[in-house]
Amino acid sequence: MNYAHTDPALRAVVDRWIAEADRNLTDGLLDRLGEDAAQRLEGLAATANAHPPVLRQYDRDGQRVDTIDYHPAYLELCRAAYSEYGLSALSHRPLHGWTDVPPHLVKYLASYLFVQAEFGLACPVSMTDAAARTLRMFGDPATFGPWIDGLTSTDPATALTGAMFMTETQAGTDIARTETRAEFDGTAWRLTGRKWFASNPDADVVITLARFPGGAEGSTRGVGMFMLPKHLPDGTRNSHTIDRLKDKLGTRSMPSGEVTLHGAYALQVGELERGFLQMTEMLNTSRLSNAMRSSALMRRAVRDAVAHTRDRVVFGKPLFEQPLMRATLLPLLLDAEGALALVAYSGVCLDRADRGDDEARSIVRILTPVAKHYVCKRARAVTGEAMEVRGGCGYIEDWAFARLVRDSHLGSIWEGSSNVIALDVLRSMRKSGAHRTLTAAMRAMLDAAAPGCAPAVAELRERWDALEARGEDLLAGDDVRAQTRCAAYTDDLARTVTATLLVDLASHRLEHGPEHRSLLVAHAYLDGLTGVPNAVALEHLDAVADGTDIDPPVAHAAAPALTGARP
Repeated sequence: MNYAHTDPALRAVVDRWIAEADRNLTDGLLDRLGEDAAQRLEGLAATANAHPPVLRQYDRDGQRVDTIDYHPAYLELCRAAYSEYGLSALSHRPLHGWTDVPPHLVKYLASYLFVQAEFGLACPVSMTDAAARTLRMFGDPATFGPWIDGLTSTDPATALTGAMFMTETQAGTDIARTETRAEFDGTAWRLTGRKWFASNPDADVVITLARFPGGAEGSTRGVGMFMLPKHLPDGTRNSHTIDRLKDKLGTRSMPSGEVTLHGAYALQVGELERGFLQMTEMLNTSRLSNAMRSSALMRRAVRDAVAHTRDRVVFGKPLFEQPLMRATLLPLLLDAEGALALVAYSGVCLDRADRGDDEARSIVRILTPVAKHYVCKRARAVTGEAMEVRGGCGYIEDWAFARLVRDSHLGSIWEGSSNVIALDVLRSMRKSGAHRTLTAAMRAMLDAAAPGCAPAVAELRERWDALEARGEDLLAGDDVRAQTRCAAYTDDLARTVTATLLVDLASHRLEHGPEHRSLLVAHAYLDGLTGVPNAVALEHLDAVADGTDIDPPVAHAAAPALTGARP
């Protein structure tokens, strides 16, 4: 088993969006990691999740130590993620044969394979990556250079891990209510307060928020960003304590806890008045990672469900051949494929944005919360349905389905619950008209599509016309109406972007293959938006699941009719 070899969506994305100069190195990395994730890492993850970390607050002499003890399986997973594959360093250092920093998409695709084995550890990995990015963007290089080097190191002797402490009991969504205080004692900042939900609480480097003297009360402009090191410059522990670990539904391998800051030493990051705005850079990086992780859970769950239906014989033939089961599996396969396309395109746009592309920056601004909102919610439904496909065995801990379902629920909560994310989409529309930029980019993509995609292109043009009108209507109405409807609009936006990206992937395969299986997928996804399963895709479900090609007439026969049903 190799997760990279059994994923037609991954192959399509690599062919479309990984440049030729990066292709061999990317293929080599994904091939190696895909095999490791399916074999060694999967076993380690099952063990680590069955043996959660334990907080040891005091040593045998009664001294406060706040040490977290991990199972050896989790520590080996850490070595794989941080050192062997450098997942938190891939956006910062040349690794795996690259002479320059690899594209962001390489990191997301490698992490996507890793998460199919282990979801929980991917949170600290993502925060370590995001902490380095945030310090690089807003911190003084002379001050934070050594910390950035540690956060991006793949050497276990020098590597540091990162975390983000934002949530307080009264200030999760509403950061303006942050109560943690920062005081400057003449030589350094000292932070006092309590953080309520802190994942990776024993991290070496913590990015956090606190109120500063003279800052605007009741406003995010009164909240500054600070870096809280685990150890002081003299090597002693900083003055913060881990009060307890959370007993969580999922991500059991990775600790989350409650932390109290007792005048803890901290370094100011960037401008005090822009602390929360700077933190949103770290948030957005983590939000896109959340969507990636959820897409990985979907792929793992669907792959395992398909494998089961092929082995399980019911009423004289495999479940996979039963009509109703095929109708159950098809939308799950399409959701998994579409989710990866949405995440991958977002990663491509992030690369362009980092190179100074204003259009890409606007697209990333809206596409990140769109992907976070939609993909994370779909993962809950897809993993749950896949577990049901497995039957009673799917509900027991001997299989991965129960763990996948538990973990899937956290994607919608981490870094902002779904309602917060939908409101962020609305904010991006109001502030910069980001939905217009995204719409224009999608229309340009459709204009460039191969002639063989014409029926799908025509359908999607009408959908984009309707979505654009709805977006303008949303902005023209009163705020209550806009807030009430923004979540539904976000989901329709996500589905239409995804459908457009699947058509673009199909166009690329037609022009460079030619290969027609991707066109069948694009047609089937479009039909799925109307709630009607595509009959041709049901008949050729093997091709959808396995990535095998089909004859051109079959793919074209699956084209959607223009029904007039619009989002």
